[in-house]
Amino acid sequence: MSRRREPSPLENWVPKTQLGRRVFEGQISSIHEVFSEGQRIKEVEIVDLLVPDLKDEVIHISLVQKQTDSGESSRFTALVAVGNGSGLIGVGLGKAQRVRNAIEKGIRLAKLNLHPVRMGCGSWECDCGEGHTLPFKVRGKAGSVVVTLLPAPRGLGLVVGDTAKVVLRLAGVKDCWSKSIGQTATRTSFAFATFEALKQTTSVMTPQDWA
Repeated sequence: MSRRREPSPLENWVPKTQLGRRVFEGQISSIHEVFSEGQRIKEVEIVDLLVPDLKDEVIHISLVQKQTDSGESSRFTALVAVGNGSGLIGVGLGKAQRVRNAIEKGIRLAKLNLHPVRMGCGSWECDCGEGHTLPFKVRGKAGSVVVTLLPAPRGLGLVVGDTAKVVLRLAGVKDCWSKSIGQTATRTSFAFATFEALKQTTSVMTPQDWA
């Protein structure tokens, strides 16, 4: 007896934006074309179609309780990162009354925040010419946390905190030094500061780099 195939969410996708229609019609076949045009991604299906190998990982889940006039209200927050392990990363924070819904929202927001990361070998101790680390020092800030990422020689690994390690690994960074200041115990700020630092790697990219 044959197993019934579950329909893909993309089969029922009706694009609502011009970018979505161009992707749906095949006019854009690479996520890097979207980035090179400076387009903002507003439909998660764009990412699902152009980056099918994207992986997600929950960094942290917390319970937030709030006292209201009608009683105590509880909500979950899920900090999630997505990446393809090869130069793409996104971070999102989902909030909902159920853990599963919070995670799903976090994944969705992380996909909408997807950003390219420029890889390189910027460490003077290595100079192997391969894209295993960052091309230069970058810095990112979120809340009270400031994260500085520095290129490291091949084989060193990720000398960073656990939260930043998830973000860097999903982005595809294999070796990296780091320095951080502020309330790094606040995982949300730590993750987003790391994300903002990685976004700075593309600040000096030329159109040829997007190929």
